[in-house]
Amino acid sequence: MRILHIVPSIALVYGGPSQMVRGLCAWQALAGAQVTILTTNLNGDRGEAPLDVPVDHGVQEEGYEIHYFPCIPIHRYKVSLQLLVWLLRHGKDYDIAHIHALFSPISTLAAIICRYIGLPYWLRPLGTLDPMDLKKKRFLKGFYGWLLERGNIAGAAALHFTSEEEARVSKRFGTKTPEVVIPVGVRLPDRLPARTHPKLSSVFRSPAPPARMDDPEISGGKSRAELEPTQSQEIPLLLYMSRIAPKKGLDLLLPALEALAQEGVPFRFVLAGSNPQDPVYEQTIDELILRSPWLRDRTQITGFISGQRKQEILGNADVFVLPSYYENFGLAVAESMAAGFPVVISRGVHIWPTVARAEAGWISDRDQETLTVVLREALTHPQLRKERGKNARQCAAKNYRWSDIARHTLKAYHQSIQEQRRASRSK
Repeated sequence: MRILHIVPSIALVYGGPSQMVRGLCAWQALAGAQVTILTTNLNGDRGEAPLDVPVDHGVQEEGYEIHYFPCIPIHRYKVSLQLLVWLLRHGKDYDIAHIHALFSPISTLAAIICRYIGLPYWLRPLGTLDPMDLKKKRFLKGFYGWLLERGNIAGAAALHFTSEEEARVSKRFGTKTPEVVIPVGVRLPDRLPARTHPKLSSVFRSPAPPARMDDPEISGGKSRAELEPTQSQEIPLLLYMSRIAPKKGLDLLLPALEALAQEGVPFRFVLAGSNPQDPVYEQTIDELILRSPWLRDRTQITGFISGQRKQEILGNADVFVLPSYYENFGLAVAESMAAGFPVVISRGVHIWPTVARAEAGWISDRDQETLTVVLREALTHPQLRKERGKNARQCAAKNYRWSDIARHTLKAYHQSIQEQRRASRSK
């Protein structure tokens, strides 16, 4: 099967939704498919230098091919005429296209071209059809949706949702398109990483006042390993690892943590993430922590993390927290579960029913009071954390294993292709 994935950007700066495409493509290729990604060299929305990648030929990576194209960013919108021309010329060479993101000119126009050349396509909304997300720029999105995306949704072979809850709440602009629910996958290590307190001085520093770990001016400060050995092992490490954005519920989390600190609940807090698209909000969160007498001495702000640094943090966390107002999946939630520790998430994180059924963590309402209660239990019951961490690992292995997800998507692609062919013959 020849599969074409189309995504506005796969730069790390755009976080989990874009990175998921790489994982899916690698495992689809491993399952025997011929996989190509069409994307741009965009590396941020505020004048950042583009990715240092060739734009005149394809790049081989983990069994699949990536074609990068120059991008013309217009504010946060992405346009690439070269990408669209390539699709128009070569799209017929493929069996199906999988388009990631709506309300982006690249994705929108790509869907229109797929219909024009007769290429079946899936649309993956990435949460953009959630009513809470549609409230942002409501009139613009309403106009864009009814004028452009409605036809794209109606013409799609399927809408790809990553959770049952996302499928349930998403708006379709009056269309009745087939849907598939296939979650995002994660890499499951063969064995859980050992806790490495003595090796964390490069990762966990506790300057006072708190500062960003990616600040080159910072040196020194105590690591978690440099605390009293018994103290460091007894104090649970709470990890937030996601984009720093208003939808993520940080306005609920920080007051909840302040309340727990005032009660004397022991914990260390790692805030891992960034938001190049909204640095003002990111700075606001930093300053709130800086001004808090209850948080500044127990918080480490790392900025964006990846690679070995990320694995070290995952290997030493005790509880993960993400109290989002809405979240179509939550890749970091699944990654934390795969690493073997429990999660505290809100009912806005759409995989919460799966987590609840597996007893893989704690579920909070989207309010400060409930979040405080749930965090208190998670942070003060080490045996319960251990039990739910084991459940979390089993849940991730059962639901989010990439090899299973790749096979599932390939089977669903085949069904979509057959259905479209039958529909074409009946016309």
